[in-house]
Amino acid sequence: MLHMWSVILYLRLPWITAQAGIGLTWLIILLSASVTAITGMSISAISTNSKVKAGSKSFLISRSLGPELGGSIGIIFAFASSVAVAMHTVGFAETLLDLLRVILCDPPCLQVVGMVIVTILLGVALASVEWESKAQIIFFFLILLSFINYLLGTLLPTNPSRQATGFFGYQGSILLENMVPQWCGPEGSFFGMFSIFFSSATGLLTGTNISEDLKDPATAIPKGTLLAIMWTTLSYLGISATIGSCMIRDASGNMTDMGVWNGSCLRPECQYGWDFSSCRERGSCLYGLSNHYQAMSMVSAFSPLTSAGVFCAALSSALSCFVSAPKVFQWLCQDKLYPVIGFFGKGYGKKHEPLRGYLFTFLIAVGFILTGDLNTIAAIISNFYLCSYALVNFGCFHAFLSQSPGWRPSFCWYSPWLSLLGSLLCLLIMFLLNWWAALIAVLLILLLLFYAFHKKPGDKPCFLSFLTNVNRGSSVQVGTYRMALSYLVSLTNVQDHVKNFRPQCLVLTGPPSQRPALVDFVGALTKKMSLMICGNVVLPQAIQESENHVNWLNVRKIRSFYTVISAPRLRSGAQSLMQVAGLGQLKPNLLVLGYKQNWQEVQISAVEDYVGILHDALDYNYGVCILRMPGGLSPATQHQAQGESKKVVSLHRQPQTLFQSRQGWRTVDVYWLSDDGGLTMLIPYLLTHTQKWARCPVRVFSEWHMCLHEVLRQYSQDAALIVMSLPLIPRSACPGALYMTWLEMLSRGLTSPIAFIHGKQQDLLTTYCQ
Repeated sequence: MLHMWSVILYLRLPWITAQAGIGLTWLIILLSASVTAITGMSISAISTNSKVKAGSKSFLISRSLGPELGGSIGIIFAFASSVAVAMHTVGFAETLLDLLRVILCDPPCLQVVGMVIVTILLGVALASVEWESKAQIIFFFLILLSFINYLLGTLLPTNPSRQATGFFGYQGSILLENMVPQWCGPEGSFFGMFSIFFSSATGLLTGTNISEDLKDPATAIPKGTLLAIMWTTLSYLGISATIGSCMIRDASGNMTDMGVWNGSCLRPECQYGWDFSSCRERGSCLYGLSNHYQAMSMVSAFSPLTSAGVFCAALSSALSCFVSAPKVFQWLCQDKLYPVIGFFGKGYGKKHEPLRGYLFTFLIAVGFILTGDLNTIAAIISNFYLCSYALVNFGCFHAFLSQSPGWRPSFCWYSPWLSLLGSLLCLLIMFLLNWWAALIAVLLILLLLFYAFHKKPGDKPCFLSFLTNVNRGSSVQVGTYRMALSYLVSLTNVQDHVKNFRPQCLVLTGPPSQRPALVDFVGALTKKMSLMICGNVVLPQAIQESENHVNWLNVRKIRSFYTVISAPRLRSGAQSLMQVAGLGQLKPNLLVLGYKQNWQEVQISAVEDYVGILHDALDYNYGVCILRMPGGLSPATQHQAQGESKKVVSLHRQPQTLFQSRQGWRTVDVYWLSDDGGLTMLIPYLLTHTQKWARCPVRVFSEWHMCLHEVLRQYSQDAALIVMSLPLIPRSACPGALYMTWLEMLSRGLTSPIAFIHGKQQDLLTTYCQ
């Protein structure tokens, strides 16, 4: 309630009543209350969906709706709260200058006073905010006293000095006169007044900031939020109606305008012997609802007490915003969504106070204080808050639409369709207020959401990363799951076609970090266009930590799944992987494995297993690709590949591989020895359509069967990659060791990587396709 009873109540509500009339002012108030009430119900649903712990509004929202939505909403809230500090400070300065009677002060006077006040607020925030809750109680009672003081003032009998300023007490004629609008000035329109007033209805989320101080937040936040909206709405309606019933729009404040009524004046003040038509015609009236922002103070029984209410409302709201904005930045840093603001989220001291965040909020507030226009600042705040409320309501509706099992709010008045209505209403009002500002705000939100979804939470380091994990189980994740499941099921009815074929790779990597070149090679082929699964076969008693390998792939920006299977032998494990890997149409059709460098040193059974995997792949209707890197693996990497399966090698200790670097104009040489359906041609084509291999020309060599090794050394010694058809593998006539000997003699001593490829005799080229 303290936050919603802002300086707008004291300094702009009478003026809005004069502009819009009592009828439209009530419509403005009720429309604002409708938006805040719907959003309050959405917040209530969020707070009753799960256990509420300590945290800011964006922290609470991100835990229920996901860090992407929570982060975007938090950014807007933090910025709007920082601007709100400027609004309340400018209102404080206006009242202070009026008390000092510095009405005709030069324009910089207001800005100077505002900067002094906001500097004091910065010092208070940096010093300590432990006494803030006690001070807020004092502010609350002072504001209530100012209301009582105002109401008593409207009941007191009038006198000539008060009549000269436009106050004549409760009169039916004044009520009728002020019921209809009388627009004037650049803001003179319904939505112009709404944009200024709505900034006073933006404190409904303040309760979420003190969730750690509440005994039962899930009960207190809905009850406190909705009751605060109700009582503040009633107070706004009451003040608008009362001041519009006892004070006229225009008055000169000049006692000489008394007793000069000539009988032609039909305005309410004329029956009391006053005529303000002269100043009204010249536009020089200084008093009345339309001209004097301190109308409530003039009506009050004791004007200093009303001024004290203005100061309390300004200080309480400004201090609340000054404290909450840096906290929001701090919690946003915890979710590690936006790397830039992490600098402002660093905590100091035992309570991790965001000192840098305070300075950042101070700079934003100072920037808007320099404008010196309360109306402009209020309109900007309204636009940002409407945008954030639209996101809150849409997030609740999206949580319902995704049918997430984790979305179970116990708030009985919550309706997802009401949340959707609130979101659409906020967007509609935004564009009616200012279409280009609304468009900028929407584009900014879309940019923030796109960045959050693209980067994913937790990609960047954070000062507060030790406090929590980032996975929140959001409705966005549920929606993604349902969409993926729907598309996957729909793919089952799609028939294979040469135009739609893409290599879907099962890569026998073992621990992926031990074979980075193999992973990068397949990753370059499949990135953003097809399936990649890294498979690891381990002994039954071995313990695997899959999460570490997945993290390694993510950090290396490889879009791949990782699966591990226990088997007594490599071949049996590979057979199982080829049979069960994938789902529906997303099943591998190409087996990729590295060249067995140590085939001459291991037991003959291991060689037979390796060659047998190639036989099995063809039996399971897989294509086959064997990648041999020049020089093979280093001894250290061989040792890791053989004996280290539990530990993931740090990315920073692994050099960039060939397939991650730009190749310039080096060639990709294709030795198409036999027609396997075109896979030998398709793989280099896809590789050269990646950014780092785009300049590499493809050269095709065919009818070469004799002296292949000499031809390779003569023509392809400097190639970026050699791709060669892998001949059919004789099963009985050719032992595994003999086959490996042929591959060894063919590819040894080359300085370029070579990929042996054999398709599954399926036509993959569109040359003859209709």
